[in-house]
Amino acid sequence: MHPYDDFHMENINKPLIIKSFGKHLKSVRLELGFSQEELAFRAGLDPTYISGVETGKRNPTITTVYQIAGALEISAQELLPEISEPGRKENSDE
Repeated sequence: MHPYDDFHMENINKPLIIKSFGKHLKSVRLELGFSQEELAFRAGLDPTYISGVETGKRNPTITTVYQIAGALEISAQELLPEISEPGRKENSDE
């Protein structure tokens, strides 16, 4: 049995992943001493977009994640939060 045999996209908790990413981005941004405005300027994005990502209202593309990481001078991997059970929803049938 392959480890992903029981993996289905409907089991991915997308809102959890998006909110976790935004919360982690905000934490990293503050730790590095950037305002939303400064980060947005450096990444070539609008400050309202950064705010939307941090609050979980916007879902950035992978290229935007790399843009933001570059603006923060860190790797994109450092922006990805650790989420237990890769954002999977609990199955109420089990």
